[in-house]
Amino acid sequence: MIGDPLAGGGDETLDPAVEFLSVHRPGTLAQRVSVPRRCLVPKPAELDFAEASCLPGSWLTAYRMLFEKSGVEPGGVVLVQGAGGGVGTAAVRLGSTAGMRVWAVSRSAEKRRRLAELGAERVLAPGERLPHKVDAVIDTVGEATYAASLKALRTGGRLVLSGATTGSLPPADLGRIFANQLSVVGSTMGTADQLARLAAFCVRTGVRPVVDRVLPLSRVREGLAAMDAGELFGKVVLVP
Repeated sequence: MIGDPLAGGGDETLDPAVEFLSVHRPGTLAQRVSVPRRCLVPKPAELDFAEASCLPGSWLTAYRMLFEKSGVEPGGVVLVQGAGGGVGTAAVRLGSTAGMRVWAVSRSAEKRRRLAELGAERVLAPGERLPHKVDAVIDTVGEATYAASLKALRTGGRLVLSGATTGSLPPADLGRIFANQLSVVGSTMGTADQLARLAAFCVRTGVRPVVDRVLPLSRVREGLAAMDAGELFGKVVLVP
């Protein structure tokens, strides 16, 4: 993401002219990528390059969703939809490390087992009844989970959205939103300052990104196919 903090009132993600790699500019499936210096954050020595490469995308997205957008304090309950993916595993790991009670939803029994190992307090299959309502829902899935996400929230709870991989036009369910005073909040990536704080959090706590596999750039199709098939748990890292 390339934005100007001054144009966004101190937050480059709110710059009206913000640009995204692979959308407005060539993406990062390349040996070299050029970005403005202001976008760069020093890599901590404690993280290797594969781990550090996961931070600016899904981990930064999860960090902003949890710690800026969700409003959940330590001890609060967060439900993570589609928890086996890059943002989902990041949210489970970051939230549980920060003292949140994280519940994770995944279609795969094997992924549910691994999510429990990552720190999820509860792991659930889609449609499984929750023990009680939650304070916030982290959702990158979109249309397929939107209704369930709203129903999972306590009165005054918050749904934080950062993706719509299954569609972007679910029924709004406005009656439920205003009757229960729910908030539906969008979140996109994060700022360079948040990325620096995320890196420091990883160093301080020992938390590391979940890497499913490391592939050479020549095998990028293999990684994309695994993503499309839902076979991943965590991130695919490409190396030259």
